[in-house]
Amino acid sequence: MIETSARLLQLLGLFQGRRYWSGGDLAERLEVTSRTLRRDIDKLRSLGYPIHSTPGVEGGYQLGNGSVMPPLLLNDEEAIAVALGLRATSTGMIGGIEEASVSALTKVEQILPPRLNRRVEALHAMVVNTPARSAPPDARTLSAIAGACRDCESLRFEYESHGGELSKRRVEPHRIVFTGARWYLVGWDLERSAWRTFRVDRIRSKPAAGARFPPREPPAEDLAAYVRRGVWLAPPCRARVRLLVDAEAATARLQPCSMALIEPIDERSCMAEMGASSYASLAAVLALLGFDFEVNEPNELREEVTRLAGRYARSLNPLEVHEAK
Repeated sequence: MIETSARLLQLLGLFQGRRYWSGGDLAERLEVTSRTLRRDIDKLRSLGYPIHSTPGVEGGYQLGNGSVMPPLLLNDEEAIAVALGLRATSTGMIGGIEEASVSALTKVEQILPPRLNRRVEALHAMVVNTPARSAPPDARTLSAIAGACRDCESLRFEYESHGGELSKRRVEPHRIVFTGARWYLVGWDLERSAWRTFRVDRIRSKPAAGARFPPREPPAEDLAAYVRRGVWLAPPCRARVRLLVDAEAATARLQPCSMALIEPIDERSCMAEMGASSYASLAAVLALLGFDFEVNEPNELREEVTRLAGRYARSLNPLEVHEAK
């Protein structure tokens, strides 16, 4: 009986790692006969696992979607990833699922072996999260949008602009893009007959599904870069700055926060297109990067960098500044 139970767990793990298996491959993996494999499949079905079979020489088995959530088998790395993901969502990265995330996290951590729990604790303790710049999007809103993207169903919702004005929008949703700081919907605006990018946290009403539509050619092959460029174009103060570091290092530092678009120049430098609400903010960001840089334009940014450099210099000689006054 113990041997049979262990084999069932092994069989379930194979199905959850790959949805379709031929009968011959499964029997070979489990080192059993075809008859024993069929009995094991029937036992899994009796436990609620919807396993579909295809007859014939080329036939096999496939794990399908059932009406209830059956137990899952996770390897070490998958278990750690699930635990860390649940901890992140339990802190409000996505609104409306904090309680469910905490409940699920409790169940996962109860069954994690001590060696894996220590790894999860170490990773969680050593990671510092920055405060969110805006309210997290509602999980139900994200789910509704994702379903409409998948099923090619148009959406109707109220949207709040940067200035606080509300407008009714009809959109053919294409994809959701997460920049590391905010969630965005890329879709075709039916009223404006153009592609638009919407911040999900500014969608004020529950999106209502409408008619189905044929998929359109997306506005860009790289939607993440498309959204980053749209975010960069939004701030009123923009600049192109040469960073004296390779593009890979600059990208790792800037793009996770959607702060810049990076274009390589050579092995030792790159061009960064940056935007912010003020040139003083841009100067402060450049000072905190830890990279040398060159500002050619605009003059407003050059003036702010000069002003900031003077302030730093004066802070090193406070007595001289005081005597000058």
